Amino acid sequence: MKNNERSQKGRRIVGLLDIGTFKVACLIVAAGDGVPSNGATGVPGRVIGVGHQRSRGVKAGVITNLDEAEAAVRATIAQAERMAGVTLEEVLVSVSCGRLSSQNFAATAAVESGTVSDDDVERVLAGGRSYAEREGRTLVHLNRIGFRLDGVSGIPDPRGMAARRIAADIHAVTGDEAPIRNLLLVIERCYLNASGLIPSALASAIAATNEEERRLGVTCIDIGGGATTLAVFAEGRFLFTDTVTIGGSHITFDIARTLQTPLAEAERIKALYGTLVGAQSDEHEAISYPLAGEDAGSMVQTTKAHLSGIVRPRFEGLLALVRERIEKSGVAGFAGERVVLTGGASQLVGAAEFAANFLGLPVRVAKPEVISGLPPAMSGPAFSTVVGLLSAGVMAGSEAGAYRERNHLAQGYIGRVGQWLKEGF
Repeated sequence: MKNNERSQKGRRIVGLLDIGTFKVACLIVAAGDGVPSNGATGVPGRVIGVGHQRSRGVKAGVITNLDEAEAAVRATIAQAERMAGVTLEEVLVSVSCGRLSSQNFAATAAVESGTVSDDDVERVLAGGRSYAEREGRTLVHLNRIGFRLDGVSGIPDPRGMAARRIAADIHAVTGDEAPIRNLLLVIERCYLNASGLIPSALASAIAATNEEERRLGVTCIDIGGGATTLAVFAEGRFLFTDTVTIGGSHITFDIARTLQTPLAEAERIKALYGTLVGAQSDEHEAISYPLAGEDAGSMVQTTKAHLSGIVRPRFEGLLALVRERIEKSGVAGFAGERVVLTGGASQLVGAAEFAANFLGLPVRVAKPEVISGLPPAMSGPAFSTVVGLLSAGVMAGSEAGAYRERNHLAQGYIGRVGQWLKEGF
C-alpha cells in the first residue's frame, strides 16, 4: 500500500527529508493525528519515525558524490521506516543548493470579463512562474505577496471583484538547475519520489519563529554546518531568502588550523568551550588538546580567551555578510526589528548577545516548536529545517505553489496534504 494512500481515522503518512552538509535527517509524520505540529499553522501531526545519520557526499548543501550521498540517505530513510513500520514512496525535501535567490516582481493580466475569476488568478500566476524560470533557472518556491486591481493594492482575494486589470506582487525562489537535479537524482536512486521541494530557509524560519513575529517583521538566520541561510518575513509573507556559504564547520576549521589539532578534536573544543562572550577568568582557564601528527597522549594547552579570539572573527564576518545581503536585497525596510538565530552553530555560548550587539537589533536563539512524538535529541536548533518542513510545505502550497516538474503542473504535495486533512476531519 502506498504511503499516500494509507487511511486510518484521518492518518496520512508524510515523509520529510533534510540532506545537510553534516547530517541527514528524516521524519515520518502521521498528518492529521495528534497535536498541532506548529502553533503558528495549526497543522496536526505526530512523529512516528525518526532517522538521523552523518551526511556524506555533500558540501555546502551541494551533492558532490552521488554514491556516498545515496548511501547516507538510504540509511537514514531505512532507520525512520523501521521505527514507523511503514515504507515511504515519496518525501518532501528541503533544498539549499543551486545558489538559491529571491526575486520580487509583479505579474499583470487583463480581466476580459470585467470580473476576476479563478482563471484570471491562475493566468497571472502562471505568467509569474514563467518569468521566474527565465534564463534556465528552476522554480523552487513561489508565493503571493498581494494583489492589485486597477492599481488599488491591499486586496487579499480578488476573485469575484470587478476590475479591468489584475496584478499580483510575487516572491519567487529559484536555483541553478543542475544542483537541484542532482539532489532529485539522489532521491530517485533511493527509490523515492520528491513530492515537493521547500527552501530550507523557509522551513527553518517556520519552525523557529512564531506567527506574530512573522507578521511584525523578522529575519531568521539558520547557521548550519556548511552554510548559513536567511529568511525575511513581513506582514506574514515570505519576502526574501539567501545563502552564505559559511557555517559552523568554518569555525571548526579555524580552530583546527590555529591550534594545529585534528578536526575531530577542534569540533570537540568548539562544542565544549566555544564562546562569543569574554570574561576575565578566560585568560586563566586552560584547555588541553592533542597536536595533529603527535604521539598519542602528547597534550598542549591554550586558554579560553585565545579560543574566543579564534571564534569571534569568523562569527562576526558571517554576520557582516548576512547584513550585507539583506541591505542589497531591497527588503531591509520590511525586515522588522527582530532577528531569530537557529541551526547548530547558533548554540555557541553568547551567540544571541554577540549578534544583537553587532546588528543593533534584538536577537534570540530558537529551537523548533515541539511536535508530538519528536525525541528530545532532535528538538534542538540543529533540526529546525526538518521539523519545519511539514508546516512550511502547507503554507507554501496555500499561497501559490512549490517545485513543479517543467512543462507539467500536477497536483502537488500541498494539494494532497490539504485533501488529507479535509478527509481526516
